[in-house]
Amino acid sequence: MTLRTHRWSAAFLAVSVLFGGTFVAAKAGLTDIPPLLLVAVRFDLAALVLGGYVLLTHDVGDLIPRTRGDIAGILAAGIFAIGLANGLLFLGQGSVTSGVGAILFALVPIFTPLFAGGLLSDERLSATGAAGTLVGLVGVGMVIELTPATLRATLTGGAAIVLAGAVSLALGTVLIRRSAPRLSSTVRTAWALPISAALLHALSLAAGESVAAATWTPSALLSVGYLGVFAGALAYILHFNLLDAVGATRSSLVFYVSPVVATLGGWLLLGESLSAMTVAGFGVIVVGFGIIGSPELAPLARRSRHRLAEWGRAHGYGRAEGVRYSGE
Repeated sequence: MTLRTHRWSAAFLAVSVLFGGTFVAAKAGLTDIPPLLLVAVRFDLAALVLGGYVLLTHDVGDLIPRTRGDIAGILAAGIFAIGLANGLLFLGQGSVTSGVGAILFALVPIFTPLFAGGLLSDERLSATGAAGTLVGLVGVGMVIELTPATLRATLTGGAAIVLAGAVSLALGTVLIRRSAPRLSSTVRTAWALPISAALLHALSLAAGESVAAATWTPSALLSVGYLGVFAGALAYILHFNLLDAVGATRSSLVFYVSPVVATLGGWLLLGESLSAMTVAGFGVIVVGFGIIGSPELAPLARRSRHRLAEWGRAHGYGRAEGVRYSGE
């Protein structure tokens, strides 16, 4: 394994942990701060940190949006992919566990092809993609333990709001791709974060939230600090660098590791638990994503099998029998 592979593997793990911790920190912060205000303050802090980072690491000329695509990409990120997506997540997070929230957000790679099929001429939804989407939706029903008796409460409850956030993120991602911006993803995010913060402050005021209602306890400050600096600015830098390096399909797999981090964090720090049905539903969602991404994941699987075979031959193991070539 090369140094570059080690580096991107470490970045993948770091992004998964940072994004997974978002759900735990949000759940903890919501006990002291209203949801929309919490996420707005999060992006205030993230905008300052990431804005400072790009100013220090980029030439001024590289920071200026110059095309309609740049502006459209910034707005799509600020309004849909970051602002509304996180606002809806934090609203819904108050009534679902950290693990369930992360699992529902793991549907982003499944929702994305639905929008891409209608908005991107080169990404039409295939029959395989449609089948994978249906399998993923079955998994969602299992995660939220949907039954005819609970259907109405589910459609108006926290799970539905979190799902709406996942839909917003998927739509925003496709709109960014459609806009074909020329700015780097990190610079676009630095522009998008203050737009997200302003949008969420406006929604917070419209919802009747007040800064006076917030209790700035040490726990609340730690939550905001983690969400703004680590799960905000740092996670976005790593995530978009990973996206540029390994592509959309493989980088989106962070959404399938994040629920593990969120579940463990919720269990260790918040005393939360998950049912067996929820865990099984997550497995079904992963299968759905595998069906959708099978054309792109197949070459990766072939390379993995090839490397495993090479390792076996190098260590004296037979290809089929699993016995050593040496005369032991």
